Amino acid sequence: MDVLSDVISVMRTGRPRSAQVTWHAPWAQRFAGVPGSAGFQIILGGPCTLVEPGPVALAPGDVLLVPHGRGLTLADSASTPVTVPECEPTGPPGQRGAVAVVGEPSGPSGPGGPTVTLCGAYELDRALTHPFLLSLPELIHLPAHLGRHPELRTVVDLLAAELAAPRLGGDAAVRALLDTLLLLILRSWVDDAAPDTRTGWAAALRDPATVAALDAVHRDPARPWTVATLAAEAGLSRAPFARRFAELTGRPPLAYLTWWRMTLAARLLRQTDAPLHAIARRVGYGSEYAFTAAFKRQYALPPGRYRRSG
Repeated sequence: MDVLSDVISVMRTGRPRSAQVTWHAPWAQRFAGVPGSAGFQIILGGPCTLVEPGPVALAPGDVLLVPHGRGLTLADSASTPVTVPECEPTGPPGQRGAVAVVGEPSGPSGPGGPTVTLCGAYELDRALTHPFLLSLPELIHLPAHLGRHPELRTVVDLLAAELAAPRLGGDAAVRALLDTLLLLILRSWVDDAAPDTRTGWAAALRDPATVAALDAVHRDPARPWTVATLAAEAGLSRAPFARRFAELTGRPPLAYLTWWRMTLAARLLRQTDAPLHAIARRVGYGSEYAFTAAFKRQYALPPGRYRRSG
């Protein structure tokens, strides 16, 4: 597993939700903030404005991600008043599901016709949130540009098609496409980060030496890593590697290793019935006692009580 794949697989919980919605002007909708989730809105066609936070004119193909569960307001125009109740990130009140139509067209629906959006939400386990996710802004806006992020555009088209015309195997296809969509949005944000970004996770995930060390840890967390062996993976000498890793990620290499091991252990405790000694071995501890002490330092609970608390 590479670091970004692990970030998503560990943090994601429950089932992602999505809907395709057609809005007929005039319309304005406040999407409620949902703590413990990340929501997205993708403009498939028609006029749309991000009213709050904003206003920002959106174009077909624009992608919005709210990684920390904040609310937002969309409308056909910045001047349209919001007169309907808040709704969940996956569609208007009373019209949950794969496809919804809001408002009845009475003649032309504005200069761009009706607006079609693809919206959805992911449930997140905040106890297992990776620092990369914590470093994201409240709102990510990926504007559509010709030829830019073609993989993301392909997944959006596939997801829209599955929601518009459900077919055999569609449930599994939608779940897989939603996971791929989240990964591609995060990858695109990293790729689009300002070139002069010198620290933080956007810079860390663009730095070949740091990524090599991170991927090594995520690929084999139980290996008895040292700063020297991780530096060898990164192709650097020990001191420059340790300094570079800490500057970019905010943690020294072995502190990150311990944090990631405990995060994996927490997931195993909540999602499996594996005994403590087996979990200890899987995350690199030769004794259950040493594992318990390390786990308690991170979660303030011994592993057994943490498992029962979930």
